[in-house]
Amino acid sequence: MQAVYGDQCVDVSTVRCWVRQFRDGELGQADLSDKTRSGRPVTASDQLHQDRIEELIRRNHRVKQKATAVALGISRERVEHIIGVLGLRKVRASWVPRMLSDQLKAERVRGNKRCNSTPGLFSAAASTV
Repeated sequence: MQAVYGDQCVDVSTVRCWVRQFRDGELGQADLSDKTRSGRPVTASDQLHQDRIEELIRRNHRVKQKATAVALGISRERVEHIIGVLGLRKVRASWVPRMLSDQLKAERVRGNKRCNSTPGLFSAAASTV
């Protein structure tokens, strides 16, 4: 192993110590699940926070992650994570679904047909922007 990994290889004495601890039950021979640890558990990604963030975004599509984090009392990183779980992304300063639903696709098709069938509609709309 040292020929392949060099200095990054675990020493033989360390492996022997691990084997001895596992055999003696110190490392939880049959219990390989996580043990409780001190520290704050991650509670900001629960369903309640997801629902509250989704509600805030529905009320104001231009809401910023920082404002949402302050309103809910959680970190901006957790807000970013939950927004990803909800399948949203920011487009032109508004939160939109990552994938268009069938209804939204149909609305876009109707809008495109209307623009193509009415002469000058697109140029009139573009000139007012």
